[in-house]
Amino acid sequence: MLKSFLFCLLTVAPVCALTAQSHVPVPVEDHIYQILDLAVQRGLCRPLPASKPHTRAAILSAINEALAAESSGRGRLSPAEKLILENEREKYTPKKEGLYPALGRYFASGTLLKKNIKINAEAGLKIDAEFSQAVKAGPETAYSWGETLWVSAYLKGDIGNHFSYDAVVSGGILRARRKQEGFYYTYYKDFETDGEFINRELPAYSEPLAYFPFTYKKAWDSSVFFFDELNSSGYQTFPERPAGAYAINGDVAATFLDGALTFRFGRLRREWAAMSPGSSLVFNGSAQPFLAVEGQFQPLSWFSISSLTGELEYFNQDGIKISSWSSQNAFSITMLEFNIKNFLHIDFGDAVVWPKRFELGYPFPLLSSFFYQNNIGDFDNLAMFFNIKGNIPGIASAWVSFFCDELEIQPSMGILDRTMFAFQAGTTVHIPPLPFSFIKLSYTKIEPYCYTHNRNFAPWYNDLDDERPMETAYTNNGVGIGYYLPPNSDELLLRFETMAGRSSKIHFQYQMIRHGADFGPNAVDGSSYLSELDPDGRDEKDVLKKYFLHDGAYQWFHILKAGAEHTLGKLPATVYGEAGIVFSYFTNIDGLANQGAPSPYHTVDEAPYSRSTAIVLTLGVKLFPDL
Repeated sequence: MLKSFLFCLLTVAPVCALTAQSHVPVPVEDHIYQILDLAVQRGLCRPLPASKPHTRAAILSAINEALAAESSGRGRLSPAEKLILENEREKYTPKKEGLYPALGRYFASGTLLKKNIKINAEAGLKIDAEFSQAVKAGPETAYSWGETLWVSAYLKGDIGNHFSYDAVVSGGILRARRKQEGFYYTYYKDFETDGEFINRELPAYSEPLAYFPFTYKKAWDSSVFFFDELNSSGYQTFPERPAGAYAINGDVAATFLDGALTFRFGRLRREWAAMSPGSSLVFNGSAQPFLAVEGQFQPLSWFSISSLTGELEYFNQDGIKISSWSSQNAFSITMLEFNIKNFLHIDFGDAVVWPKRFELGYPFPLLSSFFYQNNIGDFDNLAMFFNIKGNIPGIASAWVSFFCDELEIQPSMGILDRTMFAFQAGTTVHIPPLPFSFIKLSYTKIEPYCYTHNRNFAPWYNDLDDERPMETAYTNNGVGIGYYLPPNSDELLLRFETMAGRSSKIHFQYQMIRHGADFGPNAVDGSSYLSELDPDGRDEKDVLKKYFLHDGAYQWFHILKAGAEHTLGKLPATVYGEAGIVFSYFTNIDGLANQGAPSPYHTVDEAPYSRSTAIVLTLGVKLFPDL
């Protein structure tokens, strides 16, 4: 695919001419994706491919189609919704040359190499400052604070009619303190190391204390630099003390056939196969960015195919050399999707984390990676996924998502740890009186050991003096590629969101999250991304059977929060905030964990499984917010 992209770049670019379209990507966290998701649900525009980010040209096309929906008989927009869409269209419409102080941007255009190849450029700055604090009452009252300050400079634009570029360099000041809860075993406490199957005891950490659970996103590359230890030993995993960090992202892209064919080579956040923004089980927007080459082809309005291959980045657990030694992985994913107008969406595909080598089969989009492994040997972490979504235009949509890591098809499969999968069921209901408003209800379940994988000795990486098995969990830089919850978890989510004017939005949300404890005397096996499944006796060992909530200690979260965001009219700033309360407690069984039989559970409140209540407040401002 990369060869095809480079060939097109060298052969087609000399004959391109500039148009008013721009093919730079729109970040996956931009709220325009939620607006367009509702527009598709209401039949105002055609579905966009389920592999994000999309280009500005694709976003503009969908916005224009939604604005023209009333005249074409596809639906109606309220006056407030028309203003919102017109405001979004203005954001993504190419600007004339010159300096725009209110946007923090400079626009320029010219001709490339004295030929008829016109180019444009957009240079600018953006600043994102956020402060979060929490007051936690438990065994003792504690106050925690965290902050991020990112300053970014970027250059992006288009070359001719088909090509774009986008480069962003950022520097940040960070603090997000965690608490070490204890230690966990990668297999289980009594597992005996056998050859390459090494039972490691690793530290277990809480979520960042000043933030809502499972919401903190690593925005830095590699590791951070503690300000009080500016040397090689200060190159650390997490900003538990004030630290500096950097991030470098960018991509080059080519779009042909009136947008039907797109190639991209870059490092940026992506989200694929999400039935609602942020909900993907296979490639979530919360995943860390990594360098990849991808292609998207939509030859028909109802069918598209997307494929991506990239190089994953290591997690700095033991230093820049030791950690990366066993984390030399690539990632490939292919997805096929079908849309019957705005009524039915189906997509499916497979994904694989594989130790890097000269391997042609996984990047090839017309060959199933799941079955291709049988031809080359069992060294890789394979997965398959499936999504189906039905829609009653203007009323509601409902979906089911399924991610399969490993399955054992037999009568007892439901209680075996080797049955590793995740599923989600959800619905989004449109609220007509309010502009681009919805209520979302979803339930997500992630089985033990899902997204994990045994470390394996890869023949092409073995060192006779220091053999180290390769990490092949479904993670990148220590963060899950799939859903934002770790293995052995479930979540009930209820969210209301509305646009309160052309530049404001409000949301209210309730979550119940339950997660198997990965620390303490009754830790449940398979509850961490670094868990490894015992390779022996997977069908009969009692310790390899699961009984959610009934096989050990589990942490429960009840989270209530409300938030708002507003873009100021004359100042180049967006202010946002979120406040809420988090009730956390543990349940436990009377006996020992992982004994192969369900046991009644009850609420406990004793170390290390203590209850707590936290009030969390987050405030932030974005100067010259991104387009």
